[in-house]
Amino acid sequence: MPTIKIYPHPEYCPQGAEITAPAGTSICEALLDNDINIEHACEMSCACTTCHVIVREGFNSLNEAEEGEEDLLDRAWGLEPQSRLSCQSILAQENVTIEIPKYSINHAKENH
Repeated sequence: MPTIKIYPHPEYCPQGAEITAPAGTSICEALLDNDINIEHACEMSCACTTCHVIVREGFNSLNEAEEGEEDLLDRAWGLEPQSRLSCQSILAQENVTIEIPKYSINHAKENH
C-alpha cells in the first residue's frame, strides 16, 4: 500500500502525518479516512478547490488531471505546478508527499 506523507498544517495535522491507503483511493478519501479533515466543500465532486494540495513527491505516479480539474485549479489559492485537487488525485503504487496550503478560497469553513 502506498504511503502519504503530509507536511505539518496548523489546522488539519499540526505535527504532520504519515498514512497508508490502497492504490485506487483518492488522496482526499485517504486523508478523511485517517481523521485528517481536509475541506471538501463539494463532497469530492470536482466542483470547488477547497481540497487543493501540492504534491511535493510522487506527482507523476498519480492519475493525469482532467480538464475540469485543471480549470478549477486556476482559481486555487497558492497554485503551483504540482497542485492537484485531492479528490481527483488517485494513488497508484508509489508513495507521495503532500502539502496542504495554508488558505483556501472558501470564506466559510465546512464542518465535515
